[in-house]
Amino acid sequence: MKILPLFAALPLLALAACGGSGSDANSSTPAPPVAAKPAPAGTAWVDTVSKTPEGGMRMGNPDAPIKIIEYGSRACPYCGKFDAEGFPALKAKYISAGKVSYEFREYPVHGPLDLGPILLGQCSGDTATFFPILDQMFANQQTLLTNEQAVSAKVQAAQGATPNQVATMYAEGLGYLDFMKQRGLPEDKARACLNDKAGVDKIVERTKFANDKFQISGTPTFILNGQKLDDVGDWATLEPVLKARGA
Repeated sequence: MKILPLFAALPLLALAACGGSGSDANSSTPAPPVAAKPAPAGTAWVDTVSKTPEGGMRMGNPDAPIKIIEYGSRACPYCGKFDAEGFPALKAKYISAGKVSYEFREYPVHGPLDLGPILLGQCSGDTATFFPILDQMFANQQTLLTNEQAVSAKVQAAQGATPNQVATMYAEGLGYLDFMKQRGLPEDKARACLNDKAGVDKIVERTKFANDKFQISGTPTFILNGQKLDDVGDWATLEPVLKARGA
């Protein structure tokens, strides 16, 4: 299948696994407390969302002294667990205070399976709906992935399929296409996103960047102020690091 050469340039991708973590040492030295910073009048930091030059989507004070990046997969149950258990507290206690910003960067830890969800999740281009859609994908993850083995078998049998055709097969077979249509994304626009070769090229480019810069070994992987965190894969292990950094 043509999808295989697509990821041939990303050897570390095959080594990554849902549920992995970082490899750099975490600092245990407590930092001085970070002061809260109110959002501009009439706004809230949790509603302040912008796209970053690296292709991620950032929520919160862009000048927050503590910057968290999550490399995550929409089909990874550990990422879903963090979204359900940690993200609400992260927003309520830290992002809303202007102390911490949070950026989500797509990482196709499952290879071809992740292409469709990524392309559709980014399709609208609307910063206001990005995180609500991401939350809903995580919340419906178990249902969306029910037929994963059957769909993967069909993909494997589709000799000569292009990456975009594979993305469409997974999006249709797993229900991501209907999922997005039910949330207001027109089908013609959704299919245009799935067929966008430039969109797949960007996924490959950004995955290579992540592997080269941070040696991603699994999802979720958390980056704090440019440093990959060691053995931090859920809220129970991330929050103590934030507190130690003064949040």
